[in-house]
Amino acid sequence: MQSIHDKLLLHGVGSLSDVELLSLLIDSPAQAGGLMQEYGSLASIARAELSRLRMSEGLGLRRAESIVVAAELARRIASTEGATSDVIHSDTDAERLLRPILGALKHEECWVLFLSSSNRVVERMCISKGGVQATVVDHRLIVKRALELLSTQLIIAHNHPSGSATPSPADVELTKRIKEAAALFDIRLLDHLIISGSETYSFLRNGQL
Repeated sequence: MQSIHDKLLLHGVGSLSDVELLSLLIDSPAQAGGLMQEYGSLASIARAELSRLRMSEGLGLRRAESIVVAAELARRIASTEGATSDVIHSDTDAERLLRPILGALKHEECWVLFLSSSNRVVERMCISKGGVQATVVDHRLIVKRALELLSTQLIIAHNHPSGSATPSPADVELTKRIKEAAALFDIRLLDHLIISGSETYSFLRNGQL
């Protein structure tokens, strides 16, 4: 039977399954399989708290640390690569830029992409940080910064640590306030994205802008 190491050498890392990748990382196929059964996916494992992860499947601190460090490395690499994608053509481009920032957070944050008329990102900015269930956003600060940057278009995004990307009534109201405030200065709100786990909700795609 071909070992994981042989498979990696002969066929490359892309040929490995999620369980096989995790097995190599923690050097324990049995624990890797148990973790996948418990958490369901690599993404869920990567979002797990270190204190919980070390107790799962008898993993221990050293192997749990390896997982959280690898997850953080992946997040930073994705964030760096996303920063080079400075022209937004669709909500997919915006998600690619913002998911590395928001996807794994345990608290809510709201970010704004300030765009030029040609959809080039002028600046990305965290406008607020909050708790597990909510964050407070001042639409006046968003418009003020857009005017300072001479930005004519906006995309806002925030995360839902709960795991559901469905907008709340407060999210709908916030979108309305920002859209109306920006329109007073001929600034367009292009979209509002809610990022949660593997889900993303686009207000534009769902006909709410």
